[in-house]
Amino acid sequence: MTTLLELKNVSKTFPGVKALQGVHLDLNAGEVLGLCGENGAGKSTLMKILTGIYTPDPGAEIWLQGQQVQVQGVNHARELGLSIIHQELNMVPDLTVAQNLFLGRSGSHKGGFISDDKLNTRAGELFDRLGMTLDPKARIRDLSVARQQMVEIARALSYNSRILVMDEPTAALTLAETDALFGMIRDFVTPETGLIYISHRMPEIEEITDRVSVLRDGQYVGTVTTKEVEMREIISMMVGREVSGDARPRTHVTSDEVVLKVEGVSTRNLLEDVSFEVRKGEVLGFAGLMGAGRTEVARCVFGADPRTSGEVHMHGRKVAIHGAADAVRAGIGYLSEDRKQFGLLLDQDIKANTAMAAMSTFSRAGYILDAKIREVGEDYSKRLRVKTPSVNQIIGKLSGGNQQKVVIAKWLVRDCDVLIFDEPTRGIDVGAKEEIYDLIESLSAQGKAIIVISSELPEVLRLSHRIAVMAQGRITGFLDNEDATQENIMELATVGKSQSKGTAA
Repeated sequence: MTTLLELKNVSKTFPGVKALQGVHLDLNAGEVLGLCGENGAGKSTLMKILTGIYTPDPGAEIWLQGQQVQVQGVNHARELGLSIIHQELNMVPDLTVAQNLFLGRSGSHKGGFISDDKLNTRAGELFDRLGMTLDPKARIRDLSVARQQMVEIARALSYNSRILVMDEPTAALTLAETDALFGMIRDFVTPETGLIYISHRMPEIEEITDRVSVLRDGQYVGTVTTKEVEMREIISMMVGREVSGDARPRTHVTSDEVVLKVEGVSTRNLLEDVSFEVRKGEVLGFAGLMGAGRTEVARCVFGADPRTSGEVHMHGRKVAIHGAADAVRAGIGYLSEDRKQFGLLLDQDIKANTAMAAMSTFSRAGYILDAKIREVGEDYSKRLRVKTPSVNQIIGKLSGGNQQKVVIAKWLVRDCDVLIFDEPTRGIDVGAKEEIYDLIESLSAQGKAIIVISSELPEVLRLSHRIAVMAQGRITGFLDNEDATQENIMELATVGKSQSKGTAA
């Protein structure tokens, strides 16, 4: 088998952090190589070195088809046939899909002006070839996270690369979209090409990869042939211990006190007569297919989206929520599925992000108490095991998992009675997931009322005391955890509006 790519002795040092140390990796022509490791293991850093975004420390070697190369930047990497689809979306929200696809490329101008007709035609041809149903004229900001991810995938595939890197490409995709992506991957991989696939989702690694390489703490652990190992062996290589995928909640609801009650909520575009309640110490999971309305419920309750009817009650009293500030004052915290856009100030440091939901408690006589903010930031960074050299680190430079921990810290500092977790572990590795799960269970044991929205059914089953299942903007049924299975959740998730059943209790 021909070696398409070889990385040797790759190290990378950032101020205060040794991100990679002597890592090596090889990719064969015609294969999909899985790259696994916990957040902070160095996966994304290694791939950014490969694709010209970062410069490695002296001594690193990159070999393409037997020839050593020095990657001089992103454009040079693309000239060499190297492309990457990043975990975090990287597009211009006010431009159209077609404009984002061909941004900065030649052949899109006519007489010194951009030809939108030409861009739209080229984009349509690309989508037809890839089997994607995307509108070239749509604005990026109007697309769902899943649709934006598909645009990123299309853009990377459009470069006719020999080596393609996919960093958590399915984080926001439905099962059907994931299946379509895997079809694209199989079409892409030929005897002249190869693909590196980074994911925390073990079923995907098992299905799509030929071999798997593992990093831990910035160092190379080993490479295994996928069909010759159990997934738990790969997880053990990643985290040094086995992690169960069949666990259920370890806490129990002991109170009948209803903290949050939602009655008959509807919105103009999707939600219809949604009612539910969450008790003190309860974790209520929301399951359903993409577009079922789970996130829309969270945004409506939090005041981010207007409702056309319905009421929200906190501790038995009706509350007027017309915006996010009203929800926060009522004691509701919301961790958005899109932490980059809605959860964080990416150009600010960790301590500022940790304190920003409760900033009024960090001021006195008009002055900000910097020492108190630092103290709280350091406390929560330590408690949540945020990997950082300092709370002065800019949040945008952290890994996705560590960013998510800071979002959680922000709402813990606010001490809300109701916490809504929307895709709490998206883009987070299996080891860090358990830390998040332990944290949610700890909050439940403290009496917090918690809503968890997740596209991963094992995660819903792992965390939830009860599960509300949605389809087409309605709740189609409620399941107690002991009665819930992936099969009966999917049955409720695929019924029509006329078939909805269940109660809010």
